Amino acid sequence: MKATEILTLRGSLLVNVRRAGVLVESWRDDNMIMVAARVALAQLVAGDGAGKIITKIGVGTNGSGPTPADTALTSSFIKNLQGHEYPAAGRVQFNWKLETTEANGKVIREFGLIAADNTLFARKTRAPIEKAEDISLDGAWTIIF
Repeated sequence: MKATEILTLRGSLLVNVRRAGVLVESWRDDNMIMVAARVALAQLVAGDGAGKIITKIGVGTNGSGPTPADTALTSSFIKNLQGHEYPAAGRVQFNWKLETTEANGKVIREFGLIAADNTLFARKTRAPIEKAEDISLDGAWTIIF
């Protein structure tokens, strides 16, 4: 008997948009995992993954759909994640928040999950969010193994 299992790496991004602290939109969708993420994971498993730990969230202005070869966000604002947790076996959830004082004036069309060495791990685009001083964003990015 031959045992096989297909391991599919995927992710899901949750974005909550708040105006003056009041939730005005909650949106969740699957995201694309970049080729560089697969390389980073292989290096981590082998013990050669210095800097490959996911530590940051980024937003940018490029609304073009993601491709596996993407390596960066356009006109990005990047900040540290708030933390992570393990909601179920084979899942890691990265929690994040963009404050009312951050990235104001940007028209946010893309989100990125980024490693310590700035490797773009995952990317997702969506309808524009015009970031103003009364808007905050928060959410969770879950990677599923």
